[in-house]
Amino acid sequence: MTQDAIVTKIIDRRTAEVEVERGTACGGTCSSCDACVFQNTIRTTAYNRVSALPGQKVVIESRTSQVLGAAALLYIIPVILLFVGYAIGAAVGLAEGGCILCSCLFFILGVAVNVIYQRRKKASGITFEIISVQE
Repeated sequence: MTQDAIVTKIIDRRTAEVEVERGTACGGTCSSCDACVFQNTIRTTAYNRVSALPGQKVVIESRTSQVLGAAALLYIIPVILLFVGYAIGAAVGLAEGGCILCSCLFFILGVAVNVIYQRRKKASGITFEIISVQE
């Protein structure tokens, strides 16, 4: 997966900080929908193997498997746990309300595990590499 970015500073000989613009649901015409109330840029580090300098526009790349794995963990696991919780509630003989409560608890557990995992893994999360400098 590739994205355009701007080098903001050089951290060391092999690493640079880059600023990536987040994609928007409205295609970048935020004034038409006012949905983008949060910051639309993300700062991250990238391996600087092409010796890019601060201020240069670059193309960064990340492994698609890392991005898809993070998305699966973030979105799919809590939903799966929602259904597992309901099934466990039904298997132990809870009434409909009890099954729904059990499924909600499992969903919250999935979200909590997600938050804890992401905080611990933040340092070794998705890795980016600057693959070229744009002109």
